[in-house]
Amino acid sequence: MATREYGQFCGLARAMEVIGERWAVLIVRNLLSGPQRYTDLRRGLPAIPTNVLSTRLKQLEEAGLATRRALPHPERGVVYELTAHGRDLEPALIALGRWGARTMTEPRPGEAITAESVAMSFRTAYRPEAAQGATAGFEVRMGEFTIRLQVTDGALAVGFGAHPAPDLVVERLSGHPVRELMSGSRTPDEVLADGSLRVEGDPALLGRFAEMFRF
Repeated sequence: MATREYGQFCGLARAMEVIGERWAVLIVRNLLSGPQRYTDLRRGLPAIPTNVLSTRLKQLEEAGLATRRALPHPERGVVYELTAHGRDLEPALIALGRWGARTMTEPRPGEAITAESVAMSFRTAYRPEAAQGATAGFEVRMGEFTIRLQVTDGALAVGFGAHPAPDLVVERLSGHPVRELMSGSRTPDEVLADGSLRVEGDPALLGRFAEMFRF
């Protein structure tokens, strides 16, 4: 694979030679949620040029970070997924996401909010120390998409779609109440009182949710 070499005998320099090209890290971010078709990746990265997506996927394959496989019958098509080497990037991406979130307020004009970006925000905001020993399932409905969160003995799993047995369903009705809870700018009582958020299940669990997912 042709890379931009930095001429530095340094682990960070080597890492940037592999994932430093534009869009590469966001492709890895999206694949952290599981295997995706090319069309899924295009939908989750609406601003990426198709030729750049194809090139980056090829580069990630050549670097051993991603692989392709054919879906079994009766499904058709090919999906891309991370290798174990690629999944090893997750802690670094979470740390970068947490660092970048410090400067975020409102979306800038033209910025898309995708299911993959929201899923990454939950990984980024998750506080294992606040969830130590806890087991709870959350279904977060964000209008156009739904994120499922499963905390099992303090370990987090993030996916797309409805949760099979949620302890709490959190539904955004207006504004950005979920982000406000995660930032600590508003309390569970406040977002429930103004009607911007609706819950199904024990409302007290919304407080635990806000403790576990906090920027």
